[in-house]
Amino acid sequence: MRDYLEFEKPIREIEEKIEKLSAAVTSGKASSQSDIRKLRTKLAQAEHELYQNLTPWQRTQLARHPQRPSTLDYINEFLEFHGDRAFGDDRAIVGGFARINDRTVMIIGHQKGKTLKERMQRNFGMPNPEGYRKALRLMKMAEKFNRPIITFIDTPGAYPGIGAEERGQAEAIARNLFVMSRLTVPIISVVIGEGGSGGALALGVSDRVLMLEHSIYSVISPEGCAAILWDNPSKVQDAASALKMTAKDLLELGVIDGIIPEPLGGAHREPKVVCDLVGKALTNHLFDLTDLSVEQLLTHRDEKYRKMGSISGLPLAQA
Repeated sequence: MRDYLEFEKPIREIEEKIEKLSAAVTSGKASSQSDIRKLRTKLAQAEHELYQNLTPWQRTQLARHPQRPSTLDYINEFLEFHGDRAFGDDRAIVGGFARINDRTVMIIGHQKGKTLKERMQRNFGMPNPEGYRKALRLMKMAEKFNRPIITFIDTPGAYPGIGAEERGQAEAIARNLFVMSRLTVPIISVVIGEGGSGGALALGVSDRVLMLEHSIYSVISPEGCAAILWDNPSKVQDAASALKMTAKDLLELGVIDGIIPEPLGGAHREPKVVCDLVGKALTNHLFDLTDLSVEQLLTHRDEKYRKMGSISGLPLAQA
């Protein structure tokens, strides 16, 4: 049974009419095949119009869809590693060696889970410090064996609990940012769902940052922004628009390097198609990055982030 979002209600109503008419034909009751064809045409037009004109808040809802493919859905064969060798194993972060077109890479990503039980086990994709320290351990392992790193970003943000703060949440995230900026192997990040705040950025300092068409990437959630700026939850749609958090906005701002298209209706409608598209994009970018020397790789990475937030061509710090 397909899960419909609130803004997809017109689509659901047309599909229900088609199902009723199809059932009537099957049972031998009077019904016109031409009526069904007209409804299918109407459905196709409604879907095209709806999904081609999504608001930032509607894209946010798609990015959070419970059936949206998560990190483990993109991996066939995977040698997973566990633990940060200091505190424990955070299941909100998964990582290990995998292969892309016969090339070994280190894959690290957030994992939310699908069912309520899985989401609770994965802490709804919100890592604790040990999750980021596990990711850092695997990044250093990839560098040691000269393997490219691929990260999948899909989190509301780092876990804000007291225990996480006591164990150094902010330091763990900052350490990842620092180390990723100087790693001597290619790094590609893909925002596959929700990229929230420092919890997402801790896996996002990369040579290439890609986003799925209906994913989001932002310093804060629309709900948090509405609460802070307006102290009004009803302003959430305004906040989503003001944050410029969609793939199109971020590509125009130079924050990301490319957009991976999704099937009509979102990645959860055709997961295999999305996985193939992500695989092709990763293959192309890996091919480009592997031609660079270590010095070129680090120079380009440094320049990439210094250009962000520039005013009239000057870095923000000098403007």
